[in-house]
Amino acid sequence: MKITVVGAGNVGATCANVIAHKELANEVVLVDIKEGLAEGKALDMWQTAPINLYDSRITGSTNDYSKTAGSEVVVITSGLPRKPGMSRDDLIATNAGIVKTVTENIIKYSPNAIIIVVSNPLDVMTYCAYLTAKVDSKKVFGMAGILDTARYRAFLAEALDVSPKDIQAVLMGGHGDTMVPLPRYTTVAGIPVTELIDADKLDAIVERTKKGGGELVNLMGTSAWYAPGAAAAQMVEAIVRDQKRIFPVCALLNGEYGMKDIYLGVPVKLGKNGIEEIIELKLDEAEMNLLKDSAVAVKQVMDVLDNMNVTA
Repeated sequence: MKITVVGAGNVGATCANVIAHKELANEVVLVDIKEGLAEGKALDMWQTAPINLYDSRITGSTNDYSKTAGSEVVVITSGLPRKPGMSRDDLIATNAGIVKTVTENIIKYSPNAIIIVVSNPLDVMTYCAYLTAKVDSKKVFGMAGILDTARYRAFLAEALDVSPKDIQAVLMGGHGDTMVPLPRYTTVAGIPVTELIDADKLDAIVERTKKGGGELVNLMGTSAWYAPGAAAAQMVEAIVRDQKRIFPVCALLNGEYGMKDIYLGVPVKLGKNGIEEIIELKLDEAEMNLLKDSAVAVKQVMDVLDNMNVTA
Protein backbone atom coordinates (compact mmCIF):
# COMPACT_ATOMS: atom_id res chain seq x y z
CA MET A 1 0.00 0.00 0.00
CA LYS A 2 1.37 3.37 -1.06
CA ILE A 3 -0.11 6.78 -0.29
CA THR A 4 1.19 10.01 -1.82
CA VAL A 5 0.81 13.53 -0.48
CA VAL A 6 1.61 16.27 -3.00
CA GLY A 7 2.75 19.50 -1.38
CA ALA A 8 5.18 19.40 1.55
CA GLY A 9 4.00 22.64 3.11
CA ASN A 10 2.33 22.80 6.49
CA VAL A 11 -0.90 21.02 5.50
CA GLY A 12 0.77 18.32 3.37
CA ALA A 13 3.47 17.57 5.93
CA THR A 14 0.90 17.36 8.73
CA CYS A 15 -1.27 15.03 6.63
CA ALA A 16 1.68 12.75 5.78
CA ASN A 17 2.74 12.68 9.42
CA VAL A 18 -0.73 11.62 10.61
CA ILE A 19 -0.97 8.97 7.87
CA ALA A 20 2.39 7.52 8.91
CA HIS A 21 1.54 7.57 12.62
CA LYS A 22 -1.71 5.69 11.91
CA GLU A 23 0.24 3.20 9.75
CA LEU A 24 -2.25 3.52 6.92
CA ALA A 25 0.32 2.46 4.31
CA ASN A 26 3.66 0.68 3.99
CA GLU A 27 5.03 3.71 2.15
CA VAL A 28 4.10 7.38 2.33
CA VAL A 29 5.55 9.56 -0.45
CA LEU A 30 5.79 13.31 0.01
CA VAL A 31 6.28 15.40 -3.17
CA ASP A 32 7.06 19.08 -3.54
CA ILE A 33 8.37 21.42 -6.23
CA LYS A 34 10.85 23.10 -3.86
CA GLU A 35 14.27 21.43 -3.96
CA GLY A 36 14.94 19.32 -0.87
CA LEU A 37 11.82 20.32 1.08
CA ALA A 38 9.94 17.03 0.73
CA GLU A 39 13.11 14.99 1.27
CA GLY A 40 13.98 16.95 4.40
CA LYS A 41 10.54 16.79 5.97
CA ALA A 42 10.18 13.10 5.10
CA LEU A 43 13.56 12.34 6.68
CA ASP A 44 12.65 14.32 9.79
CA MET A 45 9.36 12.41 10.11
CA TRP A 46 11.01 9.04 9.49
CA GLN A 47 13.38 9.74 12.35
CA THR A 48 10.37 9.94 14.69
CA ALA A 49 9.40 6.36 13.85
CA PRO A 50 11.65 4.81 16.54
CA ILE A 51 10.21 7.27 19.08
CA ASN A 52 6.53 7.04 18.10
CA LEU A 53 6.77 3.37 17.14
CA TYR A 54 5.37 3.12 13.63
CA ASP A 55 6.58 1.24 10.56
CA SER A 56 5.27 3.32 7.65
CA ARG A 57 8.28 4.37 5.61
CA ILE A 58 8.22 8.04 4.57
CA THR A 59 10.16 9.21 1.53
CA GLY A 60 10.39 12.59 -0.16
CA SER A 61 10.80 13.67 -3.77
CA THR A 62 11.42 16.94 -5.56
CA ASN A 63 8.95 16.85 -8.46
CA ASP A 64 9.79 13.24 -9.38
CA TYR A 65 6.38 11.63 -9.73
CA SER A 66 7.83 8.28 -10.81
CA LYS A 67 8.37 7.64 -7.08
CA THR A 68 4.60 7.92 -6.57
CA ALA A 69 3.83 5.14 -9.07
CA GLY A 70 1.14 2.74 -7.94
CA SER A 71 -0.30 4.95 -5.22
CA GLU A 72 -3.74 3.86 -4.04
CA VAL A 73 -4.63 7.29 -2.65
CA VAL A 74 -3.17 10.71 -3.48
CA VAL A 75 -3.80 13.86 -1.45
CA ILE A 76 -3.23 17.16 -3.28
CA THR A 77 -2.37 20.07 -0.99
CA SER A 78 -0.31 22.05 -3.52
CA GLY A 79 -0.99 25.68 -4.18
CA LEU A 80 -0.47 29.22 -3.04
CA PRO A 81 -1.66 29.72 0.56
CA ARG A 82 -4.21 32.38 1.30
CA LYS A 83 -2.79 35.59 2.76
CA PRO A 84 -4.57 38.18 4.93
CA GLY A 85 -6.99 40.21 2.82
CA MET A 86 -6.86 37.72 -0.07
CA SER A 87 -10.16 36.16 -1.12
CA ARG A 88 -10.32 32.53 -2.21
CA ASP A 89 -11.29 33.67 -5.69
CA ASP A 90 -7.96 35.47 -6.03
CA LEU A 91 -6.23 32.11 -5.95
CA ILE A 92 -8.02 30.53 -8.90
CA ALA A 93 -5.70 31.21 -11.84
CA THR A 94 -2.46 30.30 -10.06
CA ASN A 95 -3.71 27.28 -8.18
CA ALA A 96 -5.70 25.84 -11.09
CA GLY A 97 -2.49 25.65 -13.12
CA ILE A 98 -0.72 23.93 -10.25
CA VAL A 99 -3.54 21.44 -9.59
CA LYS A 100 -3.83 20.62 -13.31
CA THR A 101 -0.11 19.81 -13.59
CA VAL A 102 -0.12 17.77 -10.38
CA THR A 103 -3.20 15.78 -11.43
CA GLU A 104 -1.71 14.98 -14.85
CA ASN A 105 1.40 13.58 -13.14
CA ILE A 106 -0.67 11.58 -10.66
CA ILE A 107 -2.79 9.96 -13.36
CA LYS A 108 0.30 9.22 -15.45
CA TYR A 109 1.89 7.12 -12.71
CA SER A 110 -1.16 6.04 -10.68
CA PRO A 111 -4.12 5.83 -13.08
CA ASN A 112 -6.30 4.02 -10.53
CA ALA A 113 -5.61 6.34 -7.61
CA ILE A 114 -8.34 7.94 -5.54
CA ILE A 115 -7.63 11.68 -5.42
CA ILE A 116 -8.43 13.89 -2.43
CA VAL A 117 -8.08 17.63 -3.08
CA VAL A 118 -7.25 20.06 -0.27
CA SER A 119 -5.97 23.00 -2.37
CA ASN A 120 -7.89 26.29 -2.26
CA PRO A 121 -10.32 27.52 -3.45
CA LEU A 122 -11.41 24.00 -2.52
CA ASP A 123 -14.61 23.46 -4.50
CA VAL A 124 -13.23 24.76 -7.79
CA MET A 125 -9.82 23.07 -7.38
CA THR A 126 -11.61 19.74 -6.90
CA TYR A 127 -13.53 20.47 -10.09
CA CYS A 128 -10.22 21.30 -11.82
CA ALA A 129 -8.70 17.97 -10.72
CA TYR A 130 -11.78 16.09 -11.92
CA LEU A 131 -11.70 17.74 -15.37
CA THR A 132 -7.99 16.95 -15.67
CA ALA A 133 -8.08 13.37 -14.35
CA LYS A 134 -10.95 12.28 -16.63
CA VAL A 135 -11.95 9.48 -14.25
CA ASP A 136 -15.13 8.62 -12.33
CA SER A 137 -16.11 11.50 -10.04
CA LYS A 138 -16.47 8.99 -7.19
CA LYS A 139 -12.64 8.90 -7.19
CA VAL A 140 -12.01 12.66 -7.20
CA PHE A 141 -13.37 14.68 -4.30
CA GLY A 142 -12.39 17.40 -1.87
CA MET A 143 -11.72 17.77 1.83
CA ALA A 144 -13.69 20.64 3.33
CA GLY A 145 -16.67 19.46 5.34
CA ILE A 146 -14.64 17.37 7.78
CA LEU A 147 -12.52 20.41 8.61
CA ASP A 148 -15.53 22.72 8.84
CA THR A 149 -17.49 20.32 11.05
CA ALA A 150 -14.41 19.82 13.23
CA ARG A 151 -14.29 23.57 13.84
CA TYR A 152 -18.03 23.66 14.49
CA ARG A 153 -17.80 20.74 16.94
CA ALA A 154 -14.75 22.21 18.67
CA PHE A 155 -16.55 25.52 19.23
CA LEU A 156 -19.63 23.68 20.53
CA ALA A 157 -17.55 21.52 22.88
CA GLU A 158 -16.00 24.66 24.32
CA ALA A 159 -19.33 26.46 24.72
CA LEU A 160 -21.07 23.45 26.30
CA ASP A 161 -18.01 22.32 28.30
CA VAL A 162 -18.34 18.76 27.00
CA SER A 163 -16.05 16.31 25.21
CA PRO A 164 -15.77 16.91 21.45
CA LYS A 165 -15.94 13.11 21.10
CA ASP A 166 -19.67 13.21 21.87
CA ILE A 167 -20.60 15.84 19.27
CA GLN A 168 -21.84 14.79 15.84
CA ALA A 169 -22.67 17.31 13.14
CA VAL A 170 -23.42 17.70 9.45
CA LEU A 171 -22.37 20.66 7.36
CA MET A 172 -23.04 21.20 3.68
CA GLY A 173 -22.41 23.60 0.80
CA GLY A 174 -19.30 25.42 -0.32
CA HIS A 175 -16.10 25.73 1.66
CA GLY A 176 -16.09 29.31 2.86
CA ASP A 177 -18.53 31.98 3.95
CA THR A 178 -21.47 30.29 2.18
CA MET A 179 -21.14 26.94 3.97
CA VAL A 180 -24.35 25.59 5.50
CA PRO A 181 -24.06 24.24 9.08
CA LEU A 182 -27.17 22.26 10.04
CA PRO A 183 -28.03 22.65 13.75
CA ARG A 184 -31.06 20.38 13.23
CA TYR A 185 -28.64 17.53 12.49
CA THR A 186 -26.23 18.39 15.32
CA THR A 187 -26.29 16.20 18.43
CA VAL A 188 -24.38 15.77 21.69
CA ALA A 189 -24.38 12.09 22.70
CA GLY A 190 -27.61 11.77 20.74
CA ILE A 191 -29.24 14.84 22.31
CA PRO A 192 -30.25 17.57 19.83
CA VAL A 193 -27.89 20.50 20.37
CA THR A 194 -30.84 22.90 20.31
CA GLU A 195 -31.91 21.47 23.70
CA LEU A 196 -28.53 22.32 25.25
CA ILE A 197 -27.70 25.81 24.01
CA ASP A 198 -29.56 29.06 23.43
CA ALA A 199 -30.41 29.93 19.83
CA ASP A 200 -28.38 33.14 19.83
CA LYS A 201 -25.25 31.35 21.11
CA LEU A 202 -25.70 28.61 18.52
CA ASP A 203 -26.11 31.21 15.76
CA ALA A 204 -22.87 32.87 16.90
CA ILE A 205 -21.04 29.54 16.73
CA VAL A 206 -22.42 28.91 13.23
CA GLU A 207 -21.16 32.32 12.09
CA ARG A 208 -17.75 31.73 13.67
CA THR A 209 -17.55 28.38 11.87
CA LYS A 210 -18.27 30.02 8.52
CA LYS A 211 -15.34 32.38 9.07
CA GLY A 212 -13.14 29.79 10.77
CA GLY A 213 -10.42 29.82 8.12
CA GLY A 214 -10.27 33.61 8.04
CA GLU A 215 -9.99 33.78 11.84
CA LEU A 216 -6.85 31.66 11.73
CA VAL A 217 -5.37 33.59 8.80
CA ASN A 218 -5.82 36.81 10.75
CA LEU A 219 -4.16 35.30 13.83
CA MET A 220 -1.20 33.63 12.12
CA GLY A 221 -0.80 35.44 8.82
CA THR A 222 -1.24 32.16 6.94
CA SER A 223 -3.75 29.33 6.54
CA ALA A 224 -4.35 26.63 9.14
CA TRP A 225 -2.58 23.28 8.88
CA TYR A 226 -3.04 20.97 11.90
CA ALA A 227 -6.80 20.52 11.49
CA PRO A 228 -6.80 20.47 7.64
CA GLY A 229 -3.96 17.93 7.58
CA ALA A 230 -5.66 15.68 10.13
CA ALA A 231 -8.99 15.98 8.32
CA ALA A 232 -7.47 14.84 5.01
CA ALA A 233 -5.75 11.95 6.80
CA GLN A 234 -9.09 10.88 8.29
CA MET A 235 -10.51 10.63 4.77
CA VAL A 236 -7.51 8.54 3.69
CA GLU A 237 -8.09 6.21 6.65
CA ALA A 238 -11.76 5.71 5.75
CA ILE A 239 -10.73 4.73 2.22
CA VAL A 240 -7.76 2.42 2.85
CA ARG A 241 -9.51 0.66 5.75
CA ASP A 242 -12.84 0.54 3.89
CA GLN A 243 -14.56 1.97 6.95
CA LYS A 244 -17.72 3.17 5.18
CA ARG A 245 -17.62 6.34 7.31
CA ILE A 246 -20.27 9.02 6.78
CA PHE A 247 -18.45 12.30 6.17
CA PRO A 248 -19.28 15.65 4.58
CA VAL A 249 -17.21 15.75 1.39
CA CYS A 250 -16.95 18.04 -1.64
CA ALA A 251 -18.49 15.78 -4.29
CA LEU A 252 -19.80 16.11 -7.84
CA LEU A 253 -23.60 16.17 -7.82
CA ASN A 254 -25.51 14.53 -10.64
CA GLY A 255 -29.10 15.22 -9.70
CA GLU A 256 -28.78 14.91 -5.92
CA TYR A 257 -30.47 17.79 -4.08
CA GLY A 258 -31.83 18.84 -7.47
CA MET A 259 -28.39 19.94 -8.62
CA LYS A 260 -26.14 18.80 -11.45
CA ASP A 261 -22.55 19.33 -12.62
CA ILE A 262 -21.44 21.10 -9.48
CA TYR A 263 -18.92 20.19 -6.78
CA LEU A 264 -20.53 20.87 -3.42
CA GLY A 265 -20.19 19.69 0.17
CA VAL A 266 -22.65 16.87 0.95
CA PRO A 267 -22.67 13.85 3.29
CA VAL A 268 -21.27 10.71 1.66
CA LYS A 269 -20.24 7.18 2.55
CA LEU A 270 -16.45 6.82 2.15
CA GLY A 271 -14.90 3.42 1.51
CA LYS A 272 -12.35 1.54 -0.58
CA ASN A 273 -13.93 2.73 -3.85
CA GLY A 274 -13.95 6.36 -2.80
CA ILE A 275 -17.46 7.82 -2.60
CA GLU A 276 -19.64 4.73 -2.19
CA GLU A 277 -22.86 6.72 -1.86
CA ILE A 278 -24.06 10.32 -1.76
CA ILE A 279 -26.59 10.69 1.05
CA GLU A 280 -29.59 12.93 0.43
CA LEU A 281 -30.87 14.50 3.64
CA LYS A 282 -34.46 15.71 3.93
CA LEU A 283 -33.74 19.42 4.19
CA ASP A 284 -36.43 21.86 5.21
CA GLU A 285 -37.19 24.89 3.05
CA ALA A 286 -34.83 27.26 4.89
CA GLU A 287 -31.93 24.75 4.77
CA MET A 288 -32.54 24.05 1.09
CA ASN A 289 -32.54 27.76 0.29
CA LEU A 290 -29.20 28.19 2.07
CA LEU A 291 -27.78 25.25 0.11
CA LYS A 292 -29.01 26.72 -3.16
CA ASP A 293 -27.45 30.09 -2.29
CA SER A 294 -24.16 28.34 -1.53
CA ALA A 295 -24.38 26.45 -4.83
CA VAL A 296 -24.85 29.71 -6.74
CA ALA A 297 -21.67 31.12 -5.18
CA VAL A 298 -19.70 27.96 -5.94
CA LYS A 299 -20.99 27.76 -9.53
CA GLN A 300 -19.86 31.33 -10.16
CA VAL A 301 -16.31 30.35 -9.23
CA MET A 302 -16.51 27.17 -11.33
CA ASP A 303 -17.63 29.31 -14.27
CA VAL A 304 -14.55 31.50 -13.78
CA LEU A 305 -12.38 28.38 -14.15
CA ASP A 306 -14.31 27.24 -17.22
CA ASN A 307 -13.80 30.62 -18.86
CA MET A 308 -10.04 30.47 -18.22
CA ASN A 309 -9.79 27.23 -20.27
CA VAL A 310 -7.04 26.07 -17.91
CA THR A 311 -8.03 22.41 -18.23
CA ALA A 312 -8.63 22.47 -21.98
